[in-house]
Amino acid sequence: MTTLAPSPFLSQSPYQAYVYSYPHKTAYRPLAARSLSEIWATENRDALFLYIHIPFCEMRCGFCNLFTTVNHNDEVVNQYVRSVQRQAQQVKAALGEPQFARFALGGGTPTQLPIAALAAVLDVAEETMGANLVEIPMSVEVSPETATVEKLQLLRDRGTDRISIGVQSFLDREVLATQRRQTSGQVQATLLRIREMGFPTLNLDLIYGLPGQTVDTWLHSIQTALQFQPEEIYLYPLYVRPLTGLGLSDQQWDDRRLACYRAGRDLLRSEGYTQVSMRMFRRSREIKPSGPVYCCQADGMVGLGCGARSYTRSLHYSNDYAVNAKEIRSIIEHYMTCDEAVFASADYGFELDREEQQRRFMLLSLLSEEGLNCLAYCDRFGSDALTDFPQLQHLIDWDLADWQTNLLALTELGFERSDAIGPWLFSDRVHALMTQYTLK
Repeated sequence: MTTLAPSPFLSQSPYQAYVYSYPHKTAYRPLAARSLSEIWATENRDALFLYIHIPFCEMRCGFCNLFTTVNHNDEVVNQYVRSVQRQAQQVKAALGEPQFARFALGGGTPTQLPIAALAAVLDVAEETMGANLVEIPMSVEVSPETATVEKLQLLRDRGTDRISIGVQSFLDREVLATQRRQTSGQVQATLLRIREMGFPTLNLDLIYGLPGQTVDTWLHSIQTALQFQPEEIYLYPLYVRPLTGLGLSDQQWDDRRLACYRAGRDLLRSEGYTQVSMRMFRRSREIKPSGPVYCCQADGMVGLGCGARSYTRSLHYSNDYAVNAKEIRSIIEHYMTCDEAVFASADYGFELDREEQQRRFMLLSLLSEEGLNCLAYCDRFGSDALTDFPQLQHLIDWDLADWQTNLLALTELGFERSDAIGPWLFSDRVHALMTQYTLK
């Protein structure tokens, strides 16, 4: 009789790494330059996702490891927007006549831009790239300090139907511990303003595991958020990254994060929210957007801006990556001063062979409510997912996933261990590249 090996997921930290894509950008490396025309020549360009990245913020949060910089220099901002325009012209020429099904403006904080620069970026999406913003789903990230009436009205007039705002906590002392300046009163006034302006979808980001936070204070933040009836809520565990400003050494941190996660999950479910992933919760009564939807396994993302990534089936590419403020400024400076011809090619990224494409589809499907549809996997790759990735059987044996007629879906226990299951499913190649990467 075979004895099942014990599950590593119940003995190690549930918080290994946040998997929002695959592979992680720390697996990217310099590549032999290839023209964008060649890269996109065989791709389906009928329903692409356009993303524009704005790297500017009003402050650098203590937990943040995103590609952002604090900048209030109008000349730098204007130069950056001009560079996005120059890049868009090269990318559009390479793509030909694409059709865009979705658009997102992220960062950083896009509303950190002066209103004229914000309008110019929207013009890039619509006039240069050809995205019909009023006809497709459009999401924009904002912050409490920058979401003014004038900027919100501009976004609403131009077709924005989803606003995402990082609240993190409704308790001032917890927010202060993350080195943010916002107050709960300021945040609530901004949320009321967003609601009054009629944006169809409001998303709030909250963070658990903050210094001094308890389950009770965490639930207070969620209950306060619910007063604004957000269509979506993301519950993020706090991760402390190298080169960021926040450090924690509490050995009971994992237990506190897990207790907060479970309490928050249960509260949102009781309030009629459906769990879409470990982090995302959507109001069940909300009608999903009509038209093409960019699902989690899809490729076809076109990224503009210094911190954006682009995805084809076999190549993910971007600019260089950094977390350190000085290195970020250096990369942005290069982006703003490079010759236009640089924008017509890709020389930094990750090439996905067949096995990596299969793994990406499997991993991102499994970590969402969609689950791994083995028929869809077979249609795309002509093989069986459980044969290609026999380790998936362990998830079933360890009660982390259920088999439901051609669908492998995470259980409740599996969902809460997503940040350990995800890295466990990375390829040896990606693990090696991430380990060898020198963070800067």
